[in-house]
Amino acid sequence: MSNIKIVPLLVGTVLLSSLAESRMWAQEEQRQLIPAPPRRADEGKGPFRVFVIRGVTMIDGTGAPPVGPVDIVIEGNRIADIRNAGTPGLPLRQDRPPRNADFEIDATGMYLLPGFIDLHVHAGGPPKNPEAEYPYKLWLAHGVTTVRGVPLTSNDLAVREKERSARNEIVAPRIYNYQRPGSGWNRGPIRTPEAAREWVRWAAQNGVDGLKLGAHPPEIMAALLDEAKKLGLGSTAHLAQTGVAQMNALDAARLGLKTVTHFYGHFEALLKDYVVQPWPPTHNHNNEYDRFSQVARLWDKIYPPGSPEWNEYLKEHVKLGTTFDPTMTAYAASRDLMRMRNADWHDQYTLPSLMDFYEANRDNHGSYYYYWTTWDEVAWRNFYQVWFRLLNDYKRMGGRVTVSSDAGFIYNTYGFGYIHEMELLQEAGFHPLEVIQAATYNPALTLHEPSGRPLQFGIVREGMLADLVIVDQNPLENLKVLYGTGALKLNDETGKWERVGGIKWTIKDGIAYDARQLLADVAAMVEKQKQERARLRAGAAVRPDAK
Repeated sequence: MSNIKIVPLLVGTVLLSSLAESRMWAQEEQRQLIPAPPRRADEGKGPFRVFVIRGVTMIDGTGAPPVGPVDIVIEGNRIADIRNAGTPGLPLRQDRPPRNADFEIDATGMYLLPGFIDLHVHAGGPPKNPEAEYPYKLWLAHGVTTVRGVPLTSNDLAVREKERSARNEIVAPRIYNYQRPGSGWNRGPIRTPEAAREWVRWAAQNGVDGLKLGAHPPEIMAALLDEAKKLGLGSTAHLAQTGVAQMNALDAARLGLKTVTHFYGHFEALLKDYVVQPWPPTHNHNNEYDRFSQVARLWDKIYPPGSPEWNEYLKEHVKLGTTFDPTMTAYAASRDLMRMRNADWHDQYTLPSLMDFYEANRDNHGSYYYYWTTWDEVAWRNFYQVWFRLLNDYKRMGGRVTVSSDAGFIYNTYGFGYIHEMELLQEAGFHPLEVIQAATYNPALTLHEPSGRPLQFGIVREGMLADLVIVDQNPLENLKVLYGTGALKLNDETGKWERVGGIKWTIKDGIAYDARQLLADVAAMVEKQKQERARLRAGAAVRPDAK
């Protein structure tokens, strides 16, 4: 591309996105996440010899329109058959086979979708949420049946949780384990191309499915991506601002990067009058207020949407096969802090310890609202309009866009943030069918392509794994019905608000989970922590002052 700036190669050590982030990951490795408890006999139904979902309207995930009523026949953990159950507007046909099912769900009038896939997750750990059970159940309660940990947690624990989930020994989504270069081994940091290749080979033998990269120096990035491709490992990158001047999104994609997560690297590749962002002279990147308040100021310093340079940039990504994985919900508080801080679900489903982590704090990553101003929010709102256009134009040109959340930071609670991301894609101009495609089929392709394996999930089709979502309202009419808290709707008969929707069943690997029960389990965790804190406060109040 003639108008896209290429900067000379940087030689040196691996660049970190910031000292704050490197400190965060070191802390999370030291304060290990508590693994999920074994799945109890009363958690989930199945898998069954024959399991039938009756009379449902199917949205298959490919972008095709809804079809129904149909019966979905599941044998073990796979979809065995999809059968016509009648004609819309007429009673369902009676005595429909199979008649020997071990378990049935009457889904008449409901909607069925493929299980959702979140390509950017972390499972937390102290001090946010000590237990993995908490995010796992929130993800499943919101229909997320597969996650890509980037990383989920430390490699040894992520591998164990991935294997336990694959055997359905825990209540958890299917897990893909992506790790940062150098994670898990004891041979030191990755500072040379040779070490980069050696770590990738080690990772492929130690349960790693792909690489979570930063904006590494080009010779390191090239070695990592080349070795990963040879071994069938995937790749995604947060192209951190501390290295993006040498490794923007197009530089990385040309080297073989398959997924650009967040927005970093896109705007820097489109700078019009600069080769680096024009930071103010007082900027200190390790001050997270500086970092996050200034990043949005790029919106008017790039080639404008629709310009030849803009279109050329997107067309090359389409040709390279880059997945855009934006995680818009991760930054939504930056454009409307009050909305995110006071979301409907916090009181019942956000742990007090997680809410504490969200609050302004100079030590916690992403808690940068030391004094968030109208200037800051307006800059982010302008930024989002350009970001929306980037994603929608890429989709229209044939590029792949996916839904993911990066929850656990910035008032973005697990599960709920995923549905919010779906809403943000609709705001960007995606039709709800395109949003569902971005939540199911598109990320499934991204996960399967590195290994060359045929698609195993992500669409509703015979032979696929039985990863499914059932909701009693039409998500094409209102994506809000997918939230665990449902959508508010006026009941004209009573004259009162009521909540409708909320996913009813999440089926992972042929096992049917009652989504309402999963949410009840989470609510109980939240209430337990609230009561423990109340007891501690009461105990502190009655103790005499120590002198």
